[in-house]
Amino acid sequence: MKRVLAAVATLLAVSLMAPLAEAFCGFYVAGAETSLFNQSSKVVLARSGDRTVITMANDFQGDPDEFAIVIPVPTFIERDQIRVSDNAVIDHLDAFTAPRLVEYFDGDPCRTFSAFTDRGIMYLAGPSQPIDRGDTFGVEVEASYAVGEYDIQILSATESDGLASWLTENGYRIPEGAEPVLASYLRQGVRFFVAKVNLQEQARLGYNYLRPLQVAYETNRFMLPIRLGMVNADGPQELFLFTLTREGRVETTNYRTVRLPTGQSVPLYVEDTFAEFYKAMFDRQVEQTGMQAVFLEYAWDMGWCDPCAADPLSPAQLRELGAFWVEGDDGSQGSDVFVTRLHARYDAEHFPEDLMLQETGDDSPFQGRYILNHPWIGLPLCQAAWDYLARLPEHFDREAETLADLTGWDVVEIRDRMDTQGQAWLLNLGNDALWPVFQRQ
Repeated sequence: MKRVLAAVATLLAVSLMAPLAEAFCGFYVAGAETSLFNQSSKVVLARSGDRTVITMANDFQGDPDEFAIVIPVPTFIERDQIRVSDNAVIDHLDAFTAPRLVEYFDGDPCRTFSAFTDRGIMYLAGPSQPIDRGDTFGVEVEASYAVGEYDIQILSATESDGLASWLTENGYRIPEGAEPVLASYLRQGVRFFVAKVNLQEQARLGYNYLRPLQVAYETNRFMLPIRLGMVNADGPQELFLFTLTREGRVETTNYRTVRLPTGQSVPLYVEDTFAEFYKAMFDRQVEQTGMQAVFLEYAWDMGWCDPCAADPLSPAQLRELGAFWVEGDDGSQGSDVFVTRLHARYDAEHFPEDLMLQETGDDSPFQGRYILNHPWIGLPLCQAAWDYLARLPEHFDREAETLADLTGWDVVEIRDRMDTQGQAWLLNLGNDALWPVFQRQ
């Protein structure tokens, strides 16, 4: 009897220190936004029919005077097809779609209902005043525009060496290896969108950072050019591609599109180290696929979410990102937009081709989501409660093994860390005074 009383006293003492299960349901506690990764680019592609709107946020570090970007575009670009967007809208979309850590709270096993719920692009160094040599090298400056703080030129060329020479003569420092990539685009009959910062206009507008550029065009090819962005890269790059379409999930057709592991229960201490966990998990996925896959992190209809990691984007915000077909005011959600979030780590060796994309008819929801399952702690007043507590050591051991499998971390070190985070009494129930009670002694 004394042993039983000691066991009950221990449970009661712990329950008084723990949050009540009824006080919380489930909710998001952390997110893996793009800021976790260095050398990352965020691109939003909105597409309906043959119309594509691409919004590019860059992570350029340095003097804006040294910034220039060259992007292949399939058609001639008019002034009204170019605009400057807002970083905050892309950041909102990032937060809304980011992989998440969620919390569950187990309910009292003695109750008959569930007491938990789930709420759970090539960069160049460019001059401030380029020299205009016209079509001396077979290059034609088809148009020049001033858009916000950017000076933009639309170029066509007949030869890659001529285009490279023109860019060099105009003060752009072409990285080694660019010419063959330029040649491959010229064979496709594309033009080039070249943008640099107008420092005086940037100062007048009052911005001390580079805002995203947005370009709209008509093409029957649904794709994202990435090869120029690897020419002057000093290692693998991170690409976060957000697509806004009307029917369903977007996937790549010339590379594997792989769904991230999702729905796994992980040890409670991961709440304090979610960024470390997510990067290790993504590193492992990249390694296991030989860095030759694009990963699906999110796919969902913007018109509803259950739960929502952040407020859904309003129709005005969706139109800001190029979803021109969206109607309505800021008081409604984008019920005619399907959002896909793809994440790729790429370099020239493993991604020799641009990303070719297709919209599928699959509108089933998906999100990278990892679960903290808080155990119920209370007085065991029924056999179901005793059975539940007896199963906890096995449950936590599975969580340790799952974390090791997802990240490659040492499972012994994981168990040790679970001990230091206050789960020792649960992991070692077989060796303390509670175990005889679980055996109904």
